[in-house]
Amino acid sequence: MEELLRWDTEFFTFLNSLGSEPWDGFWQLVTLKWTSIPLYAILLYLIYKHHGLKGTVVIAIAAALMVTATDQLANLFKYGIQRPRPCQVEELQATIRFAAERCGRYGYFSAHAASSMATAVFVGILLRNWYRYLPFLLLFWAVLLGYSRIYLGVHYPLDVITGMAFGGLIGWLFFQLQWWYRRRTTSAL
Repeated sequence: MEELLRWDTEFFTFLNSLGSEPWDGFWQLVTLKWTSIPLYAILLYLIYKHHGLKGTVVIAIAAALMVTATDQLANLFKYGIQRPRPCQVEELQATIRFAAERCGRYGYFSAHAASSMATAVFVGILLRNWYRYLPFLLLFWAVLLGYSRIYLGVHYPLDVITGMAFGGLIGWLFFQLQWWYRRRTTSAL
């Protein structure tokens, strides 16, 4: 385990050092949750277009529950494991670039990475029959958001990778759950 954490710190230091001040603003913008609102609005429109009002309501409720579950699971891990974020580790202060506005206390695993990957998987599967490349674009967006957490100095790569793995699994499970519910309610009519 020590070897894995050492590798994670070295890989973090390498990736974080690739940053430069002119790009800081871009990555700060990428990591903001509010920046994704236009994307969510477009995805909601596409869902409505192909699933109608009733389907969109069920999907929106499932998505809200999915993001809540993902965030709560991330908090459970963060406070259960209590791995300090890299920006909190005194030995790293001289070597890392900290470009975030603030630094939380614990970082394992990244809620940003988990939520964005859950959304990418959930919506990507939901709309893949109509938009062939959309799942890949959403996965790219989720990876970009995950990398922003490393760039800014607030998460190790393992925090991001674990968040993406949990997020992908949760996104798939909630897709299955909403699909099951929609089929069940449709056949009951």
